[in-house]
Amino acid sequence: MTATPVETPVQLHAVDAPDQPDVTPALEELYRGFEQELLVPLWTEIGDLMPAHPHSRAVPHRWKWENLLRLADRAGHIVPVGRGGERRAIALANPSLGGRPFATPTLWAAIQYLMPGEDAPEHRHTQHAFRFVVEGSGVWTVVGGDAVPMNRGDFLPQAGWNWHAHHNASDQPMAWIDGLDIPFQYVTESQFFEFGRDEISEGERITPEYSRSERLWGHPGLRPVGVAHTTPGSPLLAYKWEHTDRALADQLALAKEGYAGTVEPGHAAVRFSNPADGTDVLPTVRAEFHRIVRGTETAPVRETGSSVYQVFDGSGVITVGERTWSVTRGDLFVVPSWEPFSARSEAGSTDSDSGALDLFRFSDAPVFEALRLNRTQLDK
Repeated sequence: MTATPVETPVQLHAVDAPDQPDVTPALEELYRGFEQELLVPLWTEIGDLMPAHPHSRAVPHRWKWENLLRLADRAGHIVPVGRGGERRAIALANPSLGGRPFATPTLWAAIQYLMPGEDAPEHRHTQHAFRFVVEGSGVWTVVGGDAVPMNRGDFLPQAGWNWHAHHNASDQPMAWIDGLDIPFQYVTESQFFEFGRDEISEGERITPEYSRSERLWGHPGLRPVGVAHTTPGSPLLAYKWEHTDRALADQLALAKEGYAGTVEPGHAAVRFSNPADGTDVLPTVRAEFHRIVRGTETAPVRETGSSVYQVFDGSGVITVGERTWSVTRGDLFVVPSWEPFSARSEAGSTDSDSGALDLFRFSDAPVFEALRLNRTQLDK
């Protein structure tokens, strides 16, 4: 008695093509046997599984800040913050990733919006996260009971599995950018989440100028002797804009004096690092800040892994692969793996405090470096 074939998701097709076996009845019968046993021969898939170089599922894309802010404000008047949704966070969805809320296959980025007097309830998750403030002030994020101020230009990393909430102590709404490794933990099936308190205590609803973490770890080049830091991620919960701005300005000033320090002529850059050991601020996320002098065009570069950029200040022209956009303050764009990226600064004193194109960048570089899969190529 012949067994009834079962349905199988494996579908193999014999094709008349170079480097493929001759199409014969015997080959067709072999493929049907593979399908029934859920087997896929490498010779039919090698071009997709082992390409000559990365072909990202993500595509280059730009989001205009003015559109994000307008829609976030509308959501602020319609969508409450509380249990269930947890955050009024609106994620960037790369147009080639099937509608998933992923900016790239490994990175999640969103605009978060908090209305005056609102609190975002406490929770924790294994996903590593940060906040970056392109404009505004008045919100404090409370991480493990430590109230951390958020102001324009500040970068606020927060490693996974830390309790955190937010409160807006001002009479104005505030928006900022959230970045997390949600897609990476989603595909590796490693994520955990836990609800915390519905409300933070009055003792946590304070508005200090500096958090406890900044007072302990925020002194350049100085590490506290009496405190050990053994958990993942940076113990410093806020990297102030004043320090980032000065570092970039000093690099460019030194370059004018004939000393080394910039990435290339007219292009200064800094990387946010863990003050305890000098590594990246988060295990799966790298964060950097770039300043490009007016008239400078950066050399096209390809890298394995993906990045998300936000224009902090100024204007310019961005080229990613075959896409080119004009960008201004707040705009976000994606650089997929191995797509060439370059920027030309058109910033000046009328649209930039620094007179240059300032770019905040975060990427999945620590993952690729840990796996020894990192590669960089400068295009001629």
